[in-house]
Amino acid sequence: MGADHPRILVVDDEMQIRRFLRISLTSQGYVVSEAETGGLGLLMAMSDKPDLVLLDLGLPDIDGQEVLRTIRDQSDIPVVVVSVRASENEKVACLDAGANDYITKPFGIQELLARVRAVLRQRRIVNEVDISRRLQAGELIIDLETRRVTLSSHPIKLTPKEYAVLTVLAEHPGRVITQTQLLKQIWGPVHVADTHYLRIVISKLRHKLGDSSDNPLMIQTEPGVGYRLSNV
Repeated sequence: MGADHPRILVVDDEMQIRRFLRISLTSQGYVVSEAETGGLGLLMAMSDKPDLVLLDLGLPDIDGQEVLRTIRDQSDIPVVVVSVRASENEKVACLDAGANDYITKPFGIQELLARVRAVLRQRRIVNEVDISRRLQAGELIIDLETRRVTLSSHPIKLTPKEYAVLTVLAEHPGRVITQTQLLKQIWGPVHVADTHYLRIVISKLRHKLGDSSDNPLMIQTEPGVGYRLSNV
């Protein structure tokens, strides 16, 4: 990511929204590019490799969820969905597909800027981790250089959010990490009350790690407090 001028790609078919975002983001020092269709957005995301994508769902050619899935299949570029679709199911589907955040239109520009800063800050933290390290908890190994996760030597494919949560837990095996800590560190301070985001990711992680949902042994819940990763 460019240290001085992070690059943001806005994918939205509404000219007024693109203009509003371009003016607002440019005033904060971001370099903004625009795409009015999903196809062009995908092309620009893959070729230009921006630091963050702001993605509308109601695009004229390809549904935004399909754009999100395609980006996530090919890249770990942070994606923030900005959409009029406000249902919880829609938000859950996007977060499950790898969106870093979800903002409902209409939105306040200060809220959007805060969420953009939080996502970029988390991206920077991940990039600056000492890549020579690897984390291990029992048979679970996380290679921080390659972002490869294995369990008993079998590779586990994770979304960026699943990887981030598992990495934080694995940095402190056997220790309870509070929901607030996880939400603040991974989703940003504006999401400290959005515990459903975390529950979704934990549920998916348990499934992928072969952990029991009724009596989990690897990722254990401390009711009302948080989660711990077993180091056995």
